[in-house]
Amino acid sequence: MLPSLNSCGQAVLRSFQSYFAFRLVSTFRNDLVMAIYHLSIKIISRGKGKSAVAAAAYRAGETITNEYDGITHDYSRKAGIVHTEILLPENAPKDFLDRGTLWNSVEQAEKACNAQLAREIEVALPVELSQEQNIELVRYYVVSNFVSVGMCADLSIHDKGDGNPHAHILLTMRPLDKQGAWAAKSL
Repeated sequence: MLPSLNSCGQAVLRSFQSYFAFRLVSTFRNDLVMAIYHLSIKIISRGKGKSAVAAAAYRAGETITNEYDGITHDYSRKAGIVHTEILLPENAPKDFLDRGTLWNSVEQAEKACNAQLAREIEVALPVELSQEQNIELVRYYVVSNFVSVGMCADLSIHDKGDGNPHAHILLTMRPLDKQGAWAAKSL
């Protein structure tokens, strides 16, 4: 058990370890080869001055206006974004395939000034795999672990060609019920 992670974080870490190959890094000290990975799990929260719309716009390199506060977030000049995709459960409204519609709906569903709006998982991707293989790997991981239980997922893969390909996975805190409406938050 990892005491610094809550049960959700531990579950994500276990599933991460199951689906992602370790990145191999050769060190020059004693010709030791060790497997490493990077994983970061964060909560996007209004209480910390964050916005799900701003987070999605930044990670996808898009321009999106937040209907909650009226601020337009323009990250259209951001470089290094090689793939973006929204993955939805079958019962999700098709309008949610539009990033602005999805995250504005999340912002609207949460009323509290300190509401937790989204989870973000940032994960390093194996440099040994091609870009297409990394996209398929992330897609499979997200559908298997999050979309299959009713969560909407917004994934962005960044690669500036500097040996650090990584994925940002934004997840809704609330799953969708069978009618496609936001359900109660789950742990």
